[in-house]
Amino acid sequence: MDAAVEPRARLPRVTRPRIRIGEILLNMGAISEADLQKVLAAHLDRGEPFGKVAVAMKLITEGELRAALAQQFTYPIARIGESALSPQLAAAYEPFGQYAEGLRTLRSQLLMRWMGEHDCTLAVCSARSGEGCSVLAANLAIVFAQLGERTLLIDANLRRPVQHHLFGLGECDGLTDLIKGATRTEKALRKIAQFDSLNVMTAGTPPPNPQELLSRLPFAQLLDEMAGRYDVIIIDTPPLLEFADGQIVAARARGCLLGTRRDSTRLIDIARMKAQLDPNLTHVLGTVISG
Repeated sequence: MDAAVEPRARLPRVTRPRIRIGEILLNMGAISEADLQKVLAAHLDRGEPFGKVAVAMKLITEGELRAALAQQFTYPIARIGESALSPQLAAAYEPFGQYAEGLRTLRSQLLMRWMGEHDCTLAVCSARSGEGCSVLAANLAIVFAQLGERTLLIDANLRRPVQHHLFGLGECDGLTDLIKGATRTEKALRKIAQFDSLNVMTAGTPPPNPQELLSRLPFAQLLDEMAGRYDVIIIDTPPLLEFADGQIVAARARGCLLGTRRDSTRLIDIARMKAQLDPNLTHVLGTVISG
């Protein structure tokens, strides 16, 4: 492990007053005012948590309780039918599920072993198309934002970009437009409504020369500029074994997470990825296996 460096300065987080769970359920439309009074009386009589009593009385579901608790503890989530986010973003819709729990464990390891001592930028790579790299990058960005980290997700997969679809952003200015000087930085940064700490920079206008565009100095300068504004930068890359672009992005990021798919990614492909990254002094921080 390299010698520790001065930790990145972080903005102080604002502590918000906690709203009572009954008020949240009422505002969500999960219970009526009459239900609120019934649960409150039982809550005081039994001495059990309000939410537990409401579930026992079958006035709310476990899912509604989890959503209310997320609001109470200012833990941002999205709700099916009320968000443009793709259902593939499980960390947003099911933050208490097994998949999200695995991502939080990964987040803790990255904060301790990479972002706490080295850099804030991380490339998420896969060997070939269809191995879940983009979905992993998006969900990982969400769990960092849920922690309150100022998070930027950059779609550098200029071959087959999908982040604008996953976050329901449509066609908009993005990375390529910014590198070419065709747009301003603020116009290329898209805030995600449900997550105050998350911004997404889409791939932008499809270029005829992705490899050359990402090799130019403006891309490196952009990453340096963003590193001064965000606590965490996650970069979605094209498949390493299909396009040279991925190696360029990973080298710029200096840290790389390999995304693989169970019963799909071959061990020889993982070895080839590492062999391509090692000469560039890119730190391979680990491998994530998706189902």
